Order: sequence, then C-alpha cells, then structure tokens
Amino acid sequence: MIQKIIAIGGGEIGRSKEGGGTYPIETTSIDKEIIKLSSKLNPKLLFLPTASGDSSGYVSVVENYFGKKLGCKVDSLLLKKQKYSKSEIENKILSSDIIYVGGGNTLKMLKLWKKLGVDKVLEKAKNKGIVLSGLSAGAICWFKLGNSDSRKFKDPKADYIKLKCLNFIPTLLCPHYDKEKDRPLSLKKMMQKTSGVAIALDNCAALQVIGNEVRLITSKNSANGYKIFWSKNKFKKEKLVKNKWIALAGLVKKD
Repeated sequence: MIQKIIAIGGGEIGRSKEGGGTYPIETTSIDKEIIKLSSKLNPKLLFLPTASGDSSGYVSVVENYFGKKLGCKVDSLLLKKQKYSKSEIENKILSSDIIYVGGGNTLKMLKLWKKLGVDKVLEKAKNKGIVLSGLSAGAICWFKLGNSDSRKFKDPKADYIKLKCLNFIPTLLCPHYDKEKDRPLSLKKMMQKTSGVAIALDNCAALQVIGNEVRLITSKNSANGYKIFWSKNKFKKEKLVKNKWIALAGLVKKD
C-alpha cells in the first residue's frame, strides 16, 4: 500500500479559551481532506493525545470536532494515562482508518512511543495505507527531523531543538512558522548545521503526501509553506506552490 500523510503546521479545532468561549476552527478544509483520503464516509479515527499528556479536554475537543461535526467514529489511545498490552496497541492502531496525532511536547511523546513500541506499529500503519495525520507535534513526528519547542514547556527561554522523528518523510519539519516569532531564525540556524532540506509550515498549511507525490494545501489564503536549505553558504527559502503535486524526491532535493 502507498503511504498517506497529512501534516499540519498548526491551527485551531475548537479549543476552549481560558476566559470562556472557544477559539475559531481554522483547519476544516484540511481536515476534510484527511477524511477524504480514507475513502470512507464515516471513517474510524484514532486520536493520539500523547504529546499533551492525554489531556481530557483535548480528547473532548477532538471527539466533538471530528466526531459530531465531521462524522468520524472517534476513539483515543491514552498511552500516558492507561496501560495497554502490545497487542491492544497494535489492534487499536491497525484497525483504524485515520491516525490523528495532537500537539504538545514532541520529545516526551516520541520517548513514550519508542518505549512502548508505538513507533514500529505506526510504521505498519503507514505500510497498510492508513491515513497518518496530525498538527504541530502531530505533524513533526512523521518526518526525519523536527524543529521542536519541547524544551520550552519547562523553560520558556530554552532554545528550539532538533529532534529525530519517525523518518517517514525524509526532511526536517518546522511548524508554526508564521505564528512563533523565533521559529524562522531558529530554523535558519538549525539548517546551517543540517544536511538536506527543511519544510516550514505556517498555521493552516499542511503537507500532503500520497505515495511518492506531495503537495501543499491550506485552509487560509494567507497560509504558506516553504522549502528551506543552505547551498554554498547561502540561505535559500523557496515558497511552495499551493495545490500543485510534485515528486517527493524533487521536494527533498536541494535545487
């Protein structure tokens, strides 16, 4: 089976505000593309809220949004709060049509996944053609490397770090490129010491991969994605063309 991945740079899906009310939903057209990719009218969506420490509030938001509003049959895999056998984890993941990974602390998430063998099961899911998706940490995880704010959860002044991820897509990913003012400079410096290219995604921008083809999709006209790398000691930043399918091999190659 061919791999199917949609990695979203950031955006809101109905999270509650501290002072009351909810943030506006921002990624609907991208999320509908995730559902379409499953080829099911009411697909089984498995939510992995590991990066948020299995936040019950986050689970409720996903159940309401993907379940009640978008028609998915939503289940959650609470790896932090519950204990599962290896076969239970595998059955939950491999019986789903869509995997959706939430945002949060990518470093802690990946450590727990590797400890429990979830990384290996997700590779089986990829090879089975299950749709792999997610936002922020849930986008970074599918790439070879990630520009991550995981250290900032403990120390807001900490630097962004380069994480080794699942390597389903052979580039580095940087989310929230337009929303976090320190990200662009951090990524520029990080790529100076990193071979290959990076993909930087604004909030409401996503990279869609089907087999060996890839394209940028967005849920806001102002959202963009970029291919970023260093060549002959010069910094290169190329805006990706929206909705245009290109070869994955071309995307990951320095021009």
